[in-house]
Amino acid sequence: MTRPAPLHVLLAAALVLPSCGGGGGGGTTGGTPPPTGNPSDNPCTAALAAEPEVVRAGAAGKRGALGNDKRDPRDGIWAHRIASLKRATTLDDGRERDEDVGDIAVLQDDGSLVIPANPFDLASRGLRFTPNAAGGYDVASVDATLRSPLGDRLTLGDDDATAALAIPFAFPFYGQARSSVFVNSDGNVTFGESDTASTERSLSRVLTGPPRVAAFFADLDPTAGGRVFAGAAGGAFSVTWCSVRGFDSPSTVTTQLSLLPDGAVEVRFATASLDAAITALSPGATGVFTPVDLRNPPAAGGPSAVGERFAANAELDLVSASRRFLASHADDYDQIAFWTDQRVVEQGTFAFQTTIHNDIQGIGDDVYNFSDQFGSGGELEGLMVMDDLRKYPEDPNARTVGEDTALALVAHETGHRWGVGTLFRDGGQDSDLLLGRQSAHWSFFFDSDASVLEGNEIEDLGGGSFRTATPSLRYGPLDLYNMGLIGPNEVPTVFFVDNPTGTSSTRESSPRSNVSFRGTRRAVTIDQILQALGNRVPDVNRSPREHRQAFVYVVGVGRTADPAALAKLERMRAAWEPYFATATGGRMTVDTSLR
Repeated sequence: MTRPAPLHVLLAAALVLPSCGGGGGGGTTGGTPPPTGNPSDNPCTAALAAEPEVVRAGAAGKRGALGNDKRDPRDGIWAHRIASLKRATTLDDGRERDEDVGDIAVLQDDGSLVIPANPFDLASRGLRFTPNAAGGYDVASVDATLRSPLGDRLTLGDDDATAALAIPFAFPFYGQARSSVFVNSDGNVTFGESDTASTERSLSRVLTGPPRVAAFFADLDPTAGGRVFAGAAGGAFSVTWCSVRGFDSPSTVTTQLSLLPDGAVEVRFATASLDAAITALSPGATGVFTPVDLRNPPAAGGPSAVGERFAANAELDLVSASRRFLASHADDYDQIAFWTDQRVVEQGTFAFQTTIHNDIQGIGDDVYNFSDQFGSGGELEGLMVMDDLRKYPEDPNARTVGEDTALALVAHETGHRWGVGTLFRDGGQDSDLLLGRQSAHWSFFFDSDASVLEGNEIEDLGGGSFRTATPSLRYGPLDLYNMGLIGPNEVPTVFFVDNPTGTSSTRESSPRSNVSFRGTRRAVTIDQILQALGNRVPDVNRSPREHRQAFVYVVGVGRTADPAALAKLERMRAAWEPYFATATGGRMTVDTSLR
């Protein structure tokens, strides 16, 4: 299982500005369009016709109902920095209209709180990245016609498959000669090591991971449709993704990257109906990035990573929003929960939490502190993006996603401050079999005691038969341990069901009641967890019993806060405090009052 770089890796303070071209998506509009080539010359058309694809469903449950909850806090910092380059120098100061309505803080967007969408716009275009004197790459336009022949077909799965291939020449990449490359399913190649993780296909992953050429870095699933080819021809080594589908999506991309003996990289796009991806080159393990407008080259790339981040949806600028809130409120909150009057999360995601400061050891997370980037002196630990308030029911106790109530969803995102990253020692090796989707939630087959962080309440019917009961009711014993609310001596032996059969559910599936299956019951003790992760520090005797949280409502540019929406959010907030106390068995309270 490939893990992203540890969060203590230094995030460089400087964002290298492009000397020409755009600033990551908005940019200028005066560039010369490149030749588009003739669509009938696309070699993918003949390759796919010669071997008809068998389209099947993607890996069910990988995202679950709530979407991606395993996020790197540096992604929010990069998104803010790139967006800041593109904003007007003078903004209508919305903070003059900010107000507290009871214990709900209302922030008025002035153009700095919500980052506009930047959908992918490079179809029928070609790019050439050429080494520059600074040690990085500059970008220019080339013809968009794909090179042919395509080479050999590669059999790549979804996420967990890669192909290690030899390059038939010494390819100089960021000053180091490379003789081999890993072709990964998600529209990219890496050097030195593969990258098959199922975590967010993010800019931080491109920057801090292995050296990489990201032609169209997105969650692609070649097993659901399309083909991947690689081979040498015409003095170049090329990898082509032909009509490869996005995960759980009918949309596709056809793109090709070519490595040239002089160190240049060409990236060509035939078609793309997917509109969120990263196109970039990175030396790996870097905090220096030059954002450019790839639709309007030429562009100078600077000394390190260069490219563009494409996003299909608007998103909340977490740096600007948290700074704005803390500028008028005490720096006395563990988490800020943001609600909005528009969609600010990507498709397939309902809400998410990102931890920006963790000093707890033994819970499966690194120790890091980015709170100063978000306007805090060290108190703020996490940010929750609950998204558009309108998608939540009027009754906080009503179901809204699967069998989760609105309050259970708040509990879910709140709980991600402490979990889930629990491993256990099994036969001398650390195992992740308690974990499900993104390795950030409990496995469907883990008896999590109906945790709001997924897993299930699993009834052992005997004889290797099991059935799930009502899910998402409380924080389970391992949650309470991670939260510092019970000690290791209070954690009971837990179990998961190994090698399950008789169900279409997978480890990554969302919790659901009344699912029957068969398998082998496997017990896990707290000692096995301590062997893998070490002791929790601070321990139960030194962990807080009050969690401080702010509810913030962000109102879009030119709109005013709807009183009915504020009343609805106040009902949520008022119901949340007793719900949290009950979910923790009375061991902890949450204080949502404004200071």
